Amino acid sequence: MRTIWHPFTQHALEPPMRSIVRADGAWLTAEDGARILDGISSWWVITHGHRHPHIVEAIRRQAELLDQIIFAEYTHEPAERLAAKLIAIAPAGLEHVFFSDSGSTSVEVALKMALGYWQHRAEPRARIIVMEHSYHGDTIGAMSVGARGPFNEPYAPLLFEVARIPFPAPGREAETLAALTRLCESGDAAACIVEPLVLGAGGMRMYAPTVLSALHAICAAHGVLFIADEIMTGWGRTGTRFACEQAGLTPDILCLSKGLTGGALPLAVTLCRRALFDAHYSPDRRRMFFHSSSFTANPIACAAALANLEVWEREPVPERIAALSGRQRTQLERLRGDPRFESLRQCGTIAAVDLKVKDAGYLAEVGPRLRASFRAADVLLRPLGNTIYVMPPYCIAGDELTRLYDAILTATAELAGR
Repeated sequence: MRTIWHPFTQHALEPPMRSIVRADGAWLTAEDGARILDGISSWWVITHGHRHPHIVEAIRRQAELLDQIIFAEYTHEPAERLAAKLIAIAPAGLEHVFFSDSGSTSVEVALKMALGYWQHRAEPRARIIVMEHSYHGDTIGAMSVGARGPFNEPYAPLLFEVARIPFPAPGREAETLAALTRLCESGDAAACIVEPLVLGAGGMRMYAPTVLSALHAICAAHGVLFIADEIMTGWGRTGTRFACEQAGLTPDILCLSKGLTGGALPLAVTLCRRALFDAHYSPDRRRMFFHSSSFTANPIACAAALANLEVWEREPVPERIAALSGRQRTQLERLRGDPRFESLRQCGTIAAVDLKVKDAGYLAEVGPRLRASFRAADVLLRPLGNTIYVMPPYCIAGDELTRLYDAILTATAELAGR
């Protein structure tokens, strides 16, 4: 029996964990010397590639100066510079940055900001609107605004109730917008939180920028705060630095993490409009924002994030994203017309396809069998049940991407043969 309890792992069924000793670019090296191609950016965090030299050097330099300092009463230069740069590149109108240390905590901060805003304005708004099939993290607030199901079923007594709108599937967009309008018209809606353009863990479900724009417009018309969870979709995944750019909108609150440091270290931020900060700004100490973690704005993590922004400034990152998006489109065509697959879809650098099975969903039996085949082929692909997706670092070469799709075709052929 292992001492370590791994995340999203049923230890009664899983094979022994593979020990990774090194990473370079799009590749991982296992303890036995095997090289494994990282097709999911190590859970969606690695953007430019593992151990990007500029980010690694920034971490080393900062570690020699300041490792950690309490962020209440004190500040430091890496956090100050990072906040200023984030405001400069974020959608116009976001003026304040709150640091935390994971995607889930970024969402928790956003929800508390929104509820505090209405509380301090003495307006009784507390309902949160969410989208069907959403996933926003595994802390209590983040689970509450996510889809109910196997992710959080055992913890139902801890979760607060939310209002849900249907996912805007093709042909059903009007239904989604009508549902949001009804909820906003009720007068008690505090905020609406969405994953812009792509619902990640909910099955890589994708919808159009025009729909995102319409969702935002409805909320704005009724004074409902709009929270964009760009933890996964940010930093170029959807083709632009932030998915909200494609809809031409500025959310009231923006959540960022994962690729914020290029994936090198854990760090998160929640950006907001001035009105949210001002609602908490008061001579009454009871109106302060009661949230923190011990490692808020860790200097080393902030230095890594600054280095990531410098990579965006110095290197042709948008061109790499465009090239990868094109190659994904070409590779997806290899699966088109194959009767084993359905719902081929792509958004920027993210590609996904559903394997036709009788028990579709996150717990589909085909999921572990696919992973076993990918593991044997030394590629890191981790299907969401019967949904196979490819989300590699931007540095992946054309022949390496081909290898991932070869593994998908081989794995599905083996399953069909059985």
